[in-house]
Amino acid sequence: MSNRFIGARQTTLAREIQLTGTGVHSGAPVSLTLHPAEADTGLRFLVAKRGKVISEIAAHVANVKNLTLCTVIGDDAGTTVGTVEHLLAALRGLSIDNLYIEIDSKEVPIMDGSSAEFVEAIDRVGIRELSEPRKYIKVLKPVRVEEGGCWGELAPHSGFRMDVEIDFASPVIGRQRLQYEMGPGIFRHELSRARTFGFMSDVEKLWKAGLALGADLTNTVAIGEDKVMNREGLRYPQEFVRHKMLDAVGDLALAGMPLLGAYRSYRGGHRLNAMVLQALFADASNWATVQAPRTRATRTPLQIAPSAIAAAAE
Repeated sequence: MSNRFIGARQTTLAREIQLTGTGVHSGAPVSLTLHPAEADTGLRFLVAKRGKVISEIAAHVANVKNLTLCTVIGDDAGTTVGTVEHLLAALRGLSIDNLYIEIDSKEVPIMDGSSAEFVEAIDRVGIRELSEPRKYIKVLKPVRVEEGGCWGELAPHSGFRMDVEIDFASPVIGRQRLQYEMGPGIFRHELSRARTFGFMSDVEKLWKAGLALGADLTNTVAIGEDKVMNREGLRYPQEFVRHKMLDAVGDLALAGMPLLGAYRSYRGGHRLNAMVLQALFADASNWATVQAPRTRATRTPLQIAPSAIAAAAE
């Protein structure tokens, strides 16, 4: 038996995945294909039009173009892809490093409003381990951003720790806080099924702005004055803060590599998550690129079932 340990090497998908769905803001149909990729590719969106790729956009905070209700990345020519956070959360949450994400629309499909369907699709095909060591962004110094009573910070840590707190005036949500040492097992069981949420009082305003055109009770937790409107109720205790943490995992995937650091936020969202990453990268002394120790090579790269990775992380 080799002395290697799971997590030392970069990963990709074992096979291609094809998915279809609807954009939550556009209401338009979307086709998505996840292609396995070589080591050091990272997570890259391939925007296709009539079957031809017209733009390749790296999932990196340097490419963020908009943060209104979702995370939008794009290129300098004006091509954009929105609502990337739930898919990126699934990929980073399950420790997938390299992937080409081909999409024929301006928005990743909302699916059921969480990362669950992306996780299930990854489970069906499995994860393939590559020969190259995994690389990380290591936080060297604390970085903090404050805006309008909200704040977020990254601090040095040997793993990837998340501490997220929300505080809403609505009695349905109130103040909730959740803390986890993040890994595939925690993401899969504690976060992946937490759905996006919105207030019934905001619906008409969003529609007039051309937003939330694809939102309904199958993909959004709808909050009325004093209750959740979805007939099935909530999937988890504190599903609201769990979804905010899921979003943060996806937004922080825009570091371009897995983070070694502790993230803490209060009343945060997409904008704050991006601002913390921007502050991290604004000073080269804040961070460093490091890699896992090299391990003895095997004859062929391993194919690892997601359940094995999850078990190792728990």
